[in-house]
Amino acid sequence: MKNDLKSNKSYRDQLIDLAKFYNIVEVKSYRSSNKRLTTSQLELLLIKNKIRLPKNVSSVRALKKHEIRENSITNAYLSICFIFILAGMIVSRPYIKNIVNEVKFTYTASEFKNNTSQTPKKQKSKKKQKKIKKQELSDQTVSLNAETTMNLFEDLQYVLKDIRNGKKVKPIYLTKLPKDLKSLGDTSEKKKLFIRIVLPLILAENDRINKDREQLFKILNKNFNTVGERLWLKRRFKEYKIEDSDLSELKTRMDIIPVSIAIAQAAKESGWGTSRFALEGNALFGQWTWGDTGIKPLDNNSPEGVKVLNFQILRASVKAYKNNLNTHSGYKEFREARAKMRQADKKLEGLALIDFLDRYAATGKEYTKVLGVIIRQNSLTDFESSVLLPTRLAKGVSL
Repeated sequence: MKNDLKSNKSYRDQLIDLAKFYNIVEVKSYRSSNKRLTTSQLELLLIKNKIRLPKNVSSVRALKKHEIRENSITNAYLSICFIFILAGMIVSRPYIKNIVNEVKFTYTASEFKNNTSQTPKKQKSKKKQKKIKKQELSDQTVSLNAETTMNLFEDLQYVLKDIRNGKKVKPIYLTKLPKDLKSLGDTSEKKKLFIRIVLPLILAENDRINKDREQLFKILNKNFNTVGERLWLKRRFKEYKIEDSDLSELKTRMDIIPVSIAIAQAAKESGWGTSRFALEGNALFGQWTWGDTGIKPLDNNSPEGVKVLNFQILRASVKAYKNNLNTHSGYKEFREARAKMRQADKKLEGLALIDFLDRYAATGKEYTKVLGVIIRQNSLTDFESSVLLPTRLAKGVSL
């Protein structure tokens, strides 16, 4: 074959011989269909199959054209990829910045959690270890002391002054109140620390309710609902204790509690986080129960058999409180007044709604007056527009 290629055959014939020798399928199919391939077509088919062309001016040109074409396509693809990468970096820059901040926040909070939950072995004697109760061993929640909690908030730049000026609240969910909160000599500092603890918990529950409201109105605006949507509605009717599947009533009940009211009631019912019920049972709102579980009051003035509901974590107390205001018949007027404000497209203001919570305590109107004083003296209305910082790494950090 090599000798044949070196003969005085024409360049085209040499190309055909090469195609036959290397058994190129495309050339065979063309020949069987009686189609005549041009010299350029033959060259391209050989080049495509990685076969070296015989020396010829035309072959050199063909190779150069093929290389230029391949390089052009490669460069075009690389340019497009570079443009997409550059555009992606520009678009995702704010997102990356948020992620970095969240990583820093999560890491700092986790460090505090680890440092406070782990005690050096040297500080624990064998005798003390034997006295640890099984209940304490199974309890996974952490109770930070007041100083550690304040240091944590400062390290995370969680300052109430910034929140009042519009800065978003970082989702730091303490599972327990500091047991030495009462020891803070400065009443102002104690109140500020308490507000910083309960504010993210209240906002988190309000966020959950707002998301449910959005879902509810999406469903109501549709002509046909899916099986999943109908199941979702069924669960919400059960959650808000509506037996007749009244959608209008569900809209009235499924709504947030103004932040100023929630903070004021938590402060009043828990003594700014220092009551026995709050410290022992995470009971921020002093809700009563006649069931088996709960903390029995020490005074004799309470109704017979009544106990104060206790919770595993603080956020559970906030959730139960909001369910109470949104479902109990005693707060129907409160919900109706709130619904009227919604219909009038007004902002839900705590001071405008506290008068409808006179049934929350035995003192009635005196109780709502006290709430008003707490809200005004501590400027709690400043937090009614507060927004929880969204996190994509986790649903916040629980300590």
